[in-house]
Amino acid sequence: MVEIPKSHPRYWSLYYREKIIEGMEKGITAKAGLIAHGRGEAFDYIIGERTIEPAERAMKAAVAKLLLAEHPVISVNGNVAALVPKETIELAKTLNAKLEINLFYRTEERVRAIAEELRKYDPEIELLGINPTKRIPGLEHERGKVDEKGIWRADVVVVPLEDGDRTEALVGMGKFVITIDLNPLSRSARMADITIVDNIVRAYPRMTELARKMKDYSREELLKILEEYDNGKTLSDVLVHMRDRLTQLAEEGIWRKKELES
Repeated sequence: MVEIPKSHPRYWSLYYREKIIEGMEKGITAKAGLIAHGRGEAFDYIIGERTIEPAERAMKAAVAKLLLAEHPVISVNGNVAALVPKETIELAKTLNAKLEINLFYRTEERVRAIAEELRKYDPEIELLGINPTKRIPGLEHERGKVDEKGIWRADVVVVPLEDGDRTEALVGMGKFVITIDLNPLSRSARMADITIVDNIVRAYPRMTELARKMKDYSREELLKILEEYDNGKTLSDVLVHMRDRLTQLAEEGIWRKKELES
C-alpha cells in the first residue's frame, strides 16, 4: 500500500482508494469493484464528502428496523471487506445481526480471502455464505446463491454497494432491504426500502453509534421512527441537496472568475 502523508489535502480519499487496490491484490476485491468505487467517489464529491441530513435520517430508520428485526443479516462483498472489515463486524455485533458473504464475481478463492480478512478482526466471528445452498428466485448469476441460515431466512437484509437486480429480487421475496449507495439514481437506491446515500466508511461507524444509543428505545419509539420515514422523500432531498450544492459551486466559480478579471 502506498504511503500517503496525512498532510495531503486528499488523504482520506486516497487512503480508501489504496485500500480498494490492496483488496484487489489480496484477492478480496474484483476488478469491477475499482470501477464501482470510483463511481461512488464521484457522487461523494457532489454530496460534499460528508454525511448529510437525509442520510442521517435514513440511518436512524435503518437502525430502528434492524433493532426490531427477528433475523437481521448484513451482506458482505469484496469492497465492503476491503474498506470496512472491522466496522462491519462491530455493526453486526451491536445489532446482533449475522454476516453473509455474497459475491457477483464469486470464486472459492475470493470467498476464502474475504473470510480470512474479516477473521483478522474477530477469529471467532460466524460467517455465512461459505457454502450457500439456496438460490434467490429469478437470479441466475452467482449473487443469487444465499445461505439458508442467513439471507434466505432473514426478514431484514443490509445490502451495501449492491447490484440492483438482487435488491429487487430480495424485495420480491418479501425481505425488507436496506442499502448504502452513494448514487441516489441507481436501481438499488430506488428499489430498497431504506436507502442511505452516504459513503460506507462514514455510514457504518455512525450506524453503530446510533445502534448503541437506540438499543434503549422502546418498541413503540422504534416503530414511530419507521412510520415517519419516507424513502422517496429522502432520495428527493438528496437530489435537491446535490442540485443546490452544484449551483452554489457554479456561482462561486463565476464570482471568483469575475473577481480575478476585475
